[in-house]
Amino acid sequence: MKLFLLLILFSLLNYSNAREDFDVRRHLSTVSRYGAVKDIADHNFVPSDIPQGCIPVHLNLVARHGTRSPTKKRIRELDNLAVRLEVLLRDAEKQNSPLERVPAWLRVWQSPWKGRLKGGELISKGEDELYDLAIRIRAKFPNLFTEEYHPDIYTIKATQVPRASASAVAFGMGLFNGNGSLGPGKHRAFAVTSESRASDILLRFHDCCENYKDFRKRQEPAVNKLKEPILDEITSALVERYGLNFTRQDTSSLWFLCKQEASLLDITNQACSLFSPSEVTLLEWTDDLEVFILKGYGKSLNYRMGLPLLEDVVESMEQAIKAKEGQAPGIFEKARLRFAHAETVVPFSCLLGLFLEGSEFQQIQKGQPLQLPPKPPQERKWRGSTVAPFAGNNMLVLYSCPAQPKSTSKYFVQVLHNEHPIPMPGCDGSDFFPFEVFKEKIVAPHQKHDYDTVCNAKPEQMEQKPMGSKLLLMFQWLFSLGKA
Repeated sequence: MKLFLLLILFSLLNYSNAREDFDVRRHLSTVSRYGAVKDIADHNFVPSDIPQGCIPVHLNLVARHGTRSPTKKRIRELDNLAVRLEVLLRDAEKQNSPLERVPAWLRVWQSPWKGRLKGGELISKGEDELYDLAIRIRAKFPNLFTEEYHPDIYTIKATQVPRASASAVAFGMGLFNGNGSLGPGKHRAFAVTSESRASDILLRFHDCCENYKDFRKRQEPAVNKLKEPILDEITSALVERYGLNFTRQDTSSLWFLCKQEASLLDITNQACSLFSPSEVTLLEWTDDLEVFILKGYGKSLNYRMGLPLLEDVVESMEQAIKAKEGQAPGIFEKARLRFAHAETVVPFSCLLGLFLEGSEFQQIQKGQPLQLPPKPPQERKWRGSTVAPFAGNNMLVLYSCPAQPKSTSKYFVQVLHNEHPIPMPGCDGSDFFPFEVFKEKIVAPHQKHDYDTVCNAKPEQMEQKPMGSKLLLMFQWLFSLGKA
């Protein structure tokens, strides 16, 4: 009997330690704040040594906006949740159910955004993310930012969505901090340009792509179906744990509340504490599935519609090379800086072929869908928290190098994701390679599919029908593996 009690005590201590070591803020998929996840990288990967004499001459940045408040639709969902919790508590009292298991905060909870009619704006934490990112980039590549500011030298673009343009402004304030004459901080004015939402195929290509909008509308119900077994499993556990008659929708709303509290308010001991670490990782996985299917490698359309952005990156590098070689007159652009959304950063990362394993790069070059990210506790590279957190970013840095013994190339590209060099499966797993190799291996295969054809040509009926059923079958297969 004593041995049995000791085993129980040992298990409880291990569970407690697991909770203490587990930081939920690193498991919030694309709602993760940048500071919590930016240094999560593949520590088995050894970045390339930049050869001596190589100097950066041009930088491309594609960044997501910083941490934002919940949208108007989501604010309503949280208001409804507050009402729903009151109903659940009243019902439990009527049935004389003991409420000792119900956390005290839940009995009096009201949404922090109660009564707000608008949402989705960049919050102060999001401003800090972009401001600090700019300061770190300037420190990392100092010779790129020595020029006097000119809009043709430092091009800053954002979508017309206010949180993206506000992120661009926060970044610019960090980048040019101390270089002007405005106020005590010696700030300076700078230009942020935007295209109309209706025609912005560089940064909001998903809004202009009719085939994608149709695909997403048809696919969202199937994605919700994929989540149901996990939500049902966790709902049953919550009912058992707290004695309240939660529904699947309640669980979904409480998970959303957890993400908002943890990311925006640094509150992890309320909604997030309702779930065990293993439940959090499962809920995170369902969010990652959604990102994968609707924005990522789940369908080639998701990333092929981002081709204009990839071509814009290549064009900016080619122009920089011509200017460096004296072939083009005028001002030499040092950086092209873009601020957009997860719907931009995720497809762009897929175009580059990031977060792939084995033969998967060859599959995406052929437009073949990949298997869904494996269910926890299996390891996976595809995590929304690292692919596109708030302020998540990809940088492509063009280097001018002296002649190398094993290469005739003078210009090389380094790829960084969230400021860390990242292996490129399409370039033999390196993060640093000749510009010509980048164009041949990464860009050229995608150029077989132009934006207009991808987005406006009528898809064949055969391709439309089986998507939902295929995904469901794939999910059922993965789910059965997890139970085995």
